[in-house]
Amino acid sequence: MRPDLLFYRGVRFILHAFSKLFWRLSIEGRENLPKHGAYVLAPVHRSNVDTVLACTITTRRMHFMGKASMWKYGFGVLWNALGAYPVHRGSADREALRKTADMIATGEPVVIFPEGTRQSGPEVQPLFDGAAYVAAKTGVPIVPVGIGGSEKAMPKGSKFIHPTKVHIVVGAPIDPPRAEEGKRTSRRAVHELTEQLHTEIQKLFDQAQATVTGTPSSRS
Repeated sequence: MRPDLLFYRGVRFILHAFSKLFWRLSIEGRENLPKHGAYVLAPVHRSNVDTVLACTITTRRMHFMGKASMWKYGFGVLWNALGAYPVHRGSADREALRKTADMIATGEPVVIFPEGTRQSGPEVQPLFDGAAYVAAKTGVPIVPVGIGGSEKAMPKGSKFIHPTKVHIVVGAPIDPPRAEEGKRTSRRAVHELTEQLHTEIQKLFDQAQATVTGTPSSRS
């Protein structure tokens, strides 16, 4: 096994064990994850720990984009071990998506938070088309994910993590629309895929939150 993959598995094992102990992490729906080939993992985003939690879902190596500033203060080794790749603030969105498509071309899954930045509250905010665009461009499925409890584990603006219950629900893969031969997928088709993804993430987020709080969602 390559040293970088061995290092990744070691880091992931530690993070998974920590999450089980400190956040009482539980995961359902793992059977929905493709066992082979690339895919886009699209979780709800409520905390800085969501990236760590996304890596605990599968033993396969995940890749995700991160702000270049995250590589400061010696954290670069950790981010690289977790499969991250830096994107400089202010760089064109197309460049970031091109890097993501290049990662998918290696046959490995990537994490894209379709809400963009961290949000707050029980409502999934309007999604950017990035995840749908990458899936449509590369022909790989999107796997929606709901994460309940991570906002309490490390709220936006907090410098410290807190012990709490975290539950993750992995949804069924969503196949991207197929473009006609020799043509690109239309913007409308990408936007419709984004809307479908929004509906699925909200459903999974509600389910995950209900497991954490013990209170069913009003949308149930």
